[in-house]
Amino acid sequence: MKDPEEPVRRGRRLVMDVALWLGLCGWVVIDAGSSTRHWELLFGLTTTTAAIAVSRRYPLVSLAIAMFAAFVVMGSFGGRVPIWEGFVLVAVGYLAGYRRPVAKPMLRVFAVVSVIAVPVALVWSKDGFASWGALLGVLVFAGVTPWLLGRYIRQREDMARDGWRRAEEMESRQRLVADRARLRERTRIASDMHDSLGHELSLIAVRAAALEVAGGLDEQQRQAAGELRQSAATATERLREIIGVLREDDAPTEPVHESIDELLDRTRASGVLIESSVDAPLDGEPQMVDRAAYRVVQESVTNVVKHAPGAAVTVRVTRSEGRTDVVVTNAAPPAGPLPGRTSGKRGLIGLRERVRLVGGTLRAGPKDGGFEVRATLPHDAAPSEESPESQAAMDAEVGQSTSARELERARRDVRRSLIQAIVVPIGLFGLVVGISGAVFLVQWYRSELPGGDYDRIRIGQTRAEVASLLPDGQRIARPRAVEPPVPDGATCEYYGTERSVFNLNYEAYRLCFAEGRLVAKHVISEDEQRGDPDDPGGAGR
Repeated sequence: MKDPEEPVRRGRRLVMDVALWLGLCGWVVIDAGSSTRHWELLFGLTTTTAAIAVSRRYPLVSLAIAMFAAFVVMGSFGGRVPIWEGFVLVAVGYLAGYRRPVAKPMLRVFAVVSVIAVPVALVWSKDGFASWGALLGVLVFAGVTPWLLGRYIRQREDMARDGWRRAEEMESRQRLVADRARLRERTRIASDMHDSLGHELSLIAVRAAALEVAGGLDEQQRQAAGELRQSAATATERLREIIGVLREDDAPTEPVHESIDELLDRTRASGVLIESSVDAPLDGEPQMVDRAAYRVVQESVTNVVKHAPGAAVTVRVTRSEGRTDVVVTNAAPPAGPLPGRTSGKRGLIGLRERVRLVGGTLRAGPKDGGFEVRATLPHDAAPSEESPESQAAMDAEVGQSTSARELERARRDVRRSLIQAIVVPIGLFGLVVGISGAVFLVQWYRSELPGGDYDRIRIGQTRAEVASLLPDGQRIARPRAVEPPVPDGATCEYYGTERSVFNLNYEAYRLCFAEGRLVAKHVISEDEQRGDPDDPGGAGR
């Protein structure tokens, strides 16, 4: 079945893509329109159009196009990135992270671009590794950082959506558990009704049978007594059938005529420390109220045995005219609660249902390191209605709901993703700076030509004659200065001077060889250019 909203969403996506494309193209026109490099405007518009065109379906391809464009323009502009390329890289990087949050493909793209940039930077750019480091710095902050930000936003939305979905599932599961607990309690109530009401009906049948055979009755009265006996027997049988349908095989039962004092004596015999004060039942107290008080005490003591072993228990049952109050309190367990044991939530839900059906109220929660259950049971009240507030109170009493924990887990994962979006770019940038700095320093000092050795080198010497004076490597980082013309047919080599790497102005020796002989030597500096006095093309020394 087609989604009727899909054409609307597709139209919105198209409008957003067109608006983004127009905005980026506007930056290209503003920034590159006045450039003396006429190809830059056409290259910028083409790159932007291609990157935005495939950004929704192939986001990583779009990011690779933007990175390639940054690589081209940096090589052409001597390590400088134009403004338009920065905007394109940031926008495409964010969209790639939002639309394709998987990390491995992005890392592959970044690694491939970084590796390809090394040899090209050495050949293409005058600054060599310096340009390579600058390129990686741009890719990290204008490409990887927006990608991580987009990935964080996408994960935040997905996790929040997943968290709410799981929360709804857990809430539904909790409702099922609560409903089952209520049904089990109603089964117990039905069993109590069967045992007590069935007993009374049986007595009615026995008395009717005795009346039926008693003397002094005429035939019509004897027939009425027989009908009464038959009706009582039929009612007893139907009650047994109905209760049999409601009864669950695994529903725990207790002696229906056992009193609270007998229950506490039986519990004390098992080793539980119980201090009790139980009022005797009053005349006219409904049996359902008495059974509800019994169940509150029974479930509370059972929970103490399960979840707070060794804790002392205090039971107070106060009966007054029209009301029965039950308070069960336990102290903190001497050895602490059992590890891995969950709270008796289903038991408390069942108690709440039992108390609600007699029109009472139930409150349960921690108190002074232990736990307290307090029930108020009126003698003449209709069942109270269950409200959302009472269910919320139940969740507060028995601890944080599972849905809340799931939501908190989703929020924690989102916060972790945000931290990654901040830490990873800084770490990558530090790694790039560290590698580039180490390579730069090693190359710097391996290409240093002492000043005395430079002075001993004379124009006209062969390459083999001066080879012993030259260092192993050449200087890659060169001064930003206008160099003297290279003699025809000559190949120039660059070596470092003894000037420190921390000097603001770089300096290098240039030796030009043609047909194996030195034809020119110069000191290239950002301050000046100095040539050899024997070099007719030099500036003098």
